[in-house]
Amino acid sequence: MDKETTIYIVRYFRNLMSDDEKAALTYRYFIEDYNAFELEVTKRIVQQNPSKVFFNNCPNCNKLARTPYTKQCRHCGHTWRDRIVGQFKLNSSFQLLNRPFFLLGQITNGAVDIGNFIDLTMLGLNARPKIEDIGFARINEDGNMHEDVGLAINELSEEDRLYIKNIGAWETPLDIINLK
Repeated sequence: MDKETTIYIVRYFRNLMSDDEKAALTYRYFIEDYNAFELEVTKRIVQQNPSKVFFNNCPNCNKLARTPYTKQCRHCGHTWRDRIVGQFKLNSSFQLLNRPFFLLGQITNGAVDIGNFIDLTMLGLNARPKIEDIGFARINEDGNMHEDVGLAINELSEEDRLYIKNIGAWETPLDIINLK
């Protein structure tokens, strides 16, 4: 693993480190071989959490972008913002027995169609599942009714579904993209 990838993982996937690793990296001046320690931590993270580490590589030159959320390559200048067709604010999620997993929320920008993909990297998942169906759910909160859009997705593991359920609402809108 090269230094650029190691820095990327340490900077953007700290949530996957143990408390001891976070503390050790904070006080790096006390570690004799800091680079070797950092490399071992990143290898463990990638090995133990392959579905949660997302490498945002440029679709043009395949080099690692500066952040997991960047949509323009710092190496070749290519931009892939045109893949975003809409944005979705997650309010909750649920799954009924033998039915698809639904993300409930609001479309905040653009449009969403069946066959688009929802980029879940903002949630800490390396996943862009296909939107299989779109529905609506009426929500009653404290006597106030409102309607959420439901996006049905099927490509997540049970662990990832539970992770999203535990997150609940997410303030930052998730990108809806037309290409995986």
